[in-house]
Amino acid sequence: MTLSNGTSDGTIRWGILGTGFIAGLQTQDLNDNGFTVQAVGSRSVDSSKAFAEQHGIATAHGSYEDLVADPLVDVVYIATPHPMHHANALLALNAGKHVLVEKSFTMNAREAQDIVDLAESKGLVALEAMWTRFLPHMIRIRELIAEGAIGEVRKVVASHNQSLPQDPAHRLNDPALGGGALLDLGIYPVSFAFDILGTPARITASASMTATGVDRQTAAIFEYDGGPQALLDCELDAASANRAMVLGTTGWIDIEHTWYNPVPFTVHAVDGSVVERYEQSVTSRGMQYQAAELERLVREGATAGTILPPSETVAVMAAMDQIRKHIGLSYEADRESA
Repeated sequence: MTLSNGTSDGTIRWGILGTGFIAGLQTQDLNDNGFTVQAVGSRSVDSSKAFAEQHGIATAHGSYEDLVADPLVDVVYIATPHPMHHANALLALNAGKHVLVEKSFTMNAREAQDIVDLAESKGLVALEAMWTRFLPHMIRIRELIAEGAIGEVRKVVASHNQSLPQDPAHRLNDPALGGGALLDLGIYPVSFAFDILGTPARITASASMTATGVDRQTAAIFEYDGGPQALLDCELDAASANRAMVLGTTGWIDIEHTWYNPVPFTVHAVDGSVVERYEQSVTSRGMQYQAAELERLVREGATAGTILPPSETVAVMAAMDQIRKHIGLSYEADRESA
């Protein structure tokens, strides 16, 4: 049984595709919470062996093909750069493996739909690794909104700004590797707006670009039928407090720095008084909760949950496509689908 506190009984076996920084964070959280990490795969056997040794993994594969063919692997966690997610996910699904795919899920909505359609046709789980959705504080926020704790939701405000490497050759600044603030950072506020308000009726956006041609900073406004708005921004060369708020007619929710991590939040009434103060105790970084959700779906024979169904992942990518159209940012994957 996968437990609600983000632990596992270890019977479902994980394979890690990719050996970068984010793969290490996810693997550590899996190991710390009772999940079985069976194998790792990399295009470099030396990288795979080094990662396996660091994280105590039994099998190191020198190719992605060997990893997904491993009969002892049930689920593949895909942690490669954005442009590789589509091919890597299809590879794993065609090998009969469930997939947890890092965000941004793909480069565009077409690629996302490809993955979702293939998974559904095979009865497999394809879950976006938007780990924030599954954290305890986000679950509590959704409960409070459903209970009417802040009245009718009128606005979502969320930022994700970091001071990241500015080397033009770095992945974050390279268009060929899906660089730019939106795909790496903006995906968090965009997904949060979907979580609270759903799919917007209209989107506007603006950006400024780097010398390499990716977005340095992007701001977007989501408008919803009936009047609600989401104000979202991201930047990759300047840091901020990275807070988020949900404003309602009878109060607001203030999520502290850094809002997409497992942090406290406060519910205020319109007069500023505190209605609820929520603090959580989360072991590890918190990435185990998304893994627990995937295992729950596998055990129940389901391909979609309610917190982040595949259809919403596709809708999020479609919104990202619209933002990129507004700011004039395209990638090779867009031209391949034209």
